[in-house]
Amino acid sequence: MAISDRESFSDAAASCGVSQPALSTQVRKLEASLGVSLFERRPTGVVATEAGERVIALAHRIVTDVGDLVFAAQSMQDPLRGTLRLGVIPTVAPYLLPQIMPQIRERFPELRLLLVEERTSRLTSLVHDGELDLILVALESDLAGLETLRLFPDPFVLAVSPTHRLARRKWAGAKDLLGEDVLLLDDGHCLRDQALAICDAAGACELGDFRATSLSTLLQMVEAGVGITLLPTMAVKTNPYLRTQLRLIDFRSPVPGRTIAVAWRASSPIKDALTTLAGVLTTQA
Repeated sequence: MAISDRESFSDAAASCGVSQPALSTQVRKLEASLGVSLFERRPTGVVATEAGERVIALAHRIVTDVGDLVFAAQSMQDPLRGTLRLGVIPTVAPYLLPQIMPQIRERFPELRLLLVEERTSRLTSLVHDGELDLILVALESDLAGLETLRLFPDPFVLAVSPTHRLARRKWAGAKDLLGEDVLLLDDGHCLRDQALAICDAAGACELGDFRATSLSTLLQMVEAGVGITLLPTMAVKTNPYLRTQLRLIDFRSPVPGRTIAVAWRASSPIKDALTTLAGVLTTQA
């Protein structure tokens, strides 16, 4: 698995804490035992053969099952004691985590959370591979068959510059987006996909030569009058300064938005503990 991930025998050996000759010897023994070649050396690096790819996929499953075995044993003592690995998408992490961490520490003083901030597609892969236990995401995203639990809705508001034609509006509707240049996040952000679907339905156009890598960059461009955008209420609540820099307009019903949820592998041996932990997160609704 390490060789496949790093495409290098030397890098894989270093990550495994063994010498490269020792690792190469182990691979040769494994290939001899299985009767197939697992890797092909090329000038640009090491790649898995077809047989190697199948063996590596099975190896991932084995490692995940071993991890589940350890967690199952721990859960017999106290499911919320020790280390739990939580993944969070970037458009949730800076707004929700500061709110929930004090409550989690108070409720579960012996629980240690290891936090990973990544885009949804990467988080779902990490959960399936057994490298994360729980992820905090938008329910509308493609969650690749993970088991989910809805936490609370996160409505969108319309953000425009103080000089925009809609700046004096108290309410906005889908028709107000018609013909507007909309600024969105870069590919891979689930918030982009959700906002883009709303804009397409309303006849708004994405500003094609700009895609932000973060919400902060997006807001600076809106403030400069380059375009408008949709913001999750979660971001607005935790940043009161936004209302002094921009004009934030609520949507009329039906209000567009997303649903914040947690997700985990259906086969996770600590599902009951994860559900208990999720109960603390619902207090942020």
